[in-house]
Amino acid sequence: MKKKVFELLTLAAASPAPVHCLLPHSCHVLQESLLSSASGYSNYRGILNWCVVMLVLSNARLFLENIIKYGILVDPIQVVSLFLKDPYSWPAACLIIVSNVFILAALYTERRLAVGTISEMTGLILHMFNLTSLLIFPSATVLSVPSMTPVGGVLSLGVYTVLFLKLYSYQDTNRWCREIRQAKAKRLTRSYSCKYITVHAHVTYPGNLTHRDMYYFVFAPTLCYQLNFPRSSRIRKRFLMRRLFEMWMVPTIQNSMKPFQVPNHLIWLIFFYWFFHSSMNFVAELLQFGDREFYKDWWNSETVTYFWANWNIPVHKWCLRHFYKPMLRKGINKFCAQTAVFLVSAFFHEYLVSVPLKMFRLWAFMGMMAQVPLAWFVSRFLNGNYGNAAVWISLIIGQPVAVLMYVHDYYVIHYGGTT
Repeated sequence: MKKKVFELLTLAAASPAPVHCLLPHSCHVLQESLLSSASGYSNYRGILNWCVVMLVLSNARLFLENIIKYGILVDPIQVVSLFLKDPYSWPAACLIIVSNVFILAALYTERRLAVGTISEMTGLILHMFNLTSLLIFPSATVLSVPSMTPVGGVLSLGVYTVLFLKLYSYQDTNRWCREIRQAKAKRLTRSYSCKYITVHAHVTYPGNLTHRDMYYFVFAPTLCYQLNFPRSSRIRKRFLMRRLFEMWMVPTIQNSMKPFQVPNHLIWLIFFYWFFHSSMNFVAELLQFGDREFYKDWWNSETVTYFWANWNIPVHKWCLRHFYKPMLRKGINKFCAQTAVFLVSAFFHEYLVSVPLKMFRLWAFMGMMAQVPLAWFVSRFLNGNYGNAAVWISLIIGQPVAVLMYVHDYYVIHYGGTT
């Protein structure tokens, strides 16, 4: 053995080639560190699991302390009994229950249109009246009922706004069905036709005009109506329990944060995960709703328009299907159509803030409309990482400024006279 090593060293010394060329194993190659962007590595599941473990451990103590000190504070049976005894002390809940009137009005209008007992013009007028009432009635109730809290107002108006978008899509899609039927088409050609159904029956118009179909759409995590939604084959119980655990854990973490000591955009990110990932996936799994694309990689946005198109996919799909593309088909140019989309979004942002707070300052409206010149500037002068940084800066600075403006004005109106 010693003789073999000696011969190898002697040969290496006599040879002009480097020693490593003659060694039996090479342990170094040209490569990047995993955390470098040039490495192309993207599997960070272990780090994500570590974050989840740390969140669970850091909040387990808080949960146990609350249980030991206060016990179980929410008794579902007691809540229901209190509501039944005095329902008028729960104005937001009553307002949400009343929304069924508008849901059934849309369904029965479509039934009459399907059998031809009312004309298309009459049906359009009824739908427009129903949709307009969906926005006016809850806002008038919130403004006129003194016991309505800002939180209850935001919750009830949020439900009515979602119903407005859903019922608009509902009447639009059924109108397309009638147009195709009148043209004697043999198969549906729009996006609401059945393409992915595997275990559920295929529904055709007007067989979709049922209470079951309507309320499935009302509770489904989407704003765009189809006759046949993609459906999963079964309910995954483990997946469901994970989402339910996240839905409980995230508000616990958020409530443990002291106001104004935690960055506003961090609270927004926590809410985003709770709502768009945990909650919507939980509902989708319960309903076996197959389309789970509720968001895309908006955190990589290099333009403002990419961010708004990818952080809230249900709203983006609705705007694209029922607002943006119809305007393009009418000959309106893209910039005007995009501006109109931002205008509608600005209206609903202000509607969901000003009405529950019972004050009109237009900060949310102006903040949304400011996205139009910002989008132009970023797309024109910034790109790549600079564009992504600009998007993040707008999130980190823009939202807290708008929140602080509303907090300031609300405090001045309600508590300014007492200081």
